Amino acid sequence: MTNLQERGHLLTEQVNPNSLNLDQLSSLELVELFNNEDQKAIAAIAAAKIQLAAAIQCTADRLHEGGRLFYIGAGTSGRLGVLDAAECPPTFCTPPELVQGIIAGGAGALLRSSEDLEDRAEDGESAIAQRQITQLDVVVGITAGGTTPYVHGALNAARQRGALTIFMACVPAEQVDFDADIDIRLLTGPEILAGSTRLKAGTVTKLALNILSTGVMVKLGKVYGNRMVDVAVTNQKLRDRALRILQDLTGLSREAAGFLLERSGKSVKLALLMHWTDLEKEAGEQLLAAHQGNLRVAVDSYKQHQPGA
Repeated sequence: MTNLQERGHLLTEQVNPNSLNLDQLSSLELVELFNNEDQKAIAAIAAAKIQLAAAIQCTADRLHEGGRLFYIGAGTSGRLGVLDAAECPPTFCTPPELVQGIIAGGAGALLRSSEDLEDRAEDGESAIAQRQITQLDVVVGITAGGTTPYVHGALNAARQRGALTIFMACVPAEQVDFDADIDIRLLTGPEILAGSTRLKAGTVTKLALNILSTGVMVKLGKVYGNRMVDVAVTNQKLRDRALRILQDLTGLSREAAGFLLERSGKSVKLALLMHWTDLEKEAGEQLLAAHQGNLRVAVDSYKQHQPGA
């Protein structure tokens, strides 16, 4: 059993031999040191690719069945989870409840440090109960040092409810062992500023969450090729992106793309389907719904059932 009180042996708490003279470096030397150390985040992702791939597939499978994805953490780890969750609705037009971020201390902890709350395992358990986690859901516990009681409490409670549990930490299993369905270790080594896990550990966590959420959305049919065809058209920048996607994939003029976008109710995915099948909005919506919103599958199915196909 890991002693959560004594943490000096943890990889994330150790002293980095490459930065012993940190306070004596020039500004350029500081940048060069950070740049060299940050390369380890890329290598850490490569070393965890099998586990990340499993997390993508298993999460997508659960969400296909009506489940939800939760990130839970404290401090920097919690903030990164909330950030990734918050960016899913505008990027993939997902309902806010599909991907949720939970941070120790609640919304206030996003702006003001509340790291003292990470020591309360019972708060993590309560967070799981409050959201009525079920066997369809996925809970990703994020803890750079691996020892956060709040995260341990949440994952243990989630496992008891039958949820898929994913443990994401920046220390090796032999330092902190934890029983989760998928164990992702992102090993970037000691920080330039000893113990400051908002640095490399934060960077590699953001990379991993980018990969996880985007990969899941690809599996859920939220992407066509490499285009975000479920983008929420909520401002001028996103409207411009939507129009460029339509122009690029259909060859239409900007004016015609704009007319098509309006006919579809500002849904890029539906607009593309309408253009490629000549279906009207309601029929297009029904076709997409029949294929779980997957544009490529819906269009291919339509064409296969046409006379002469």
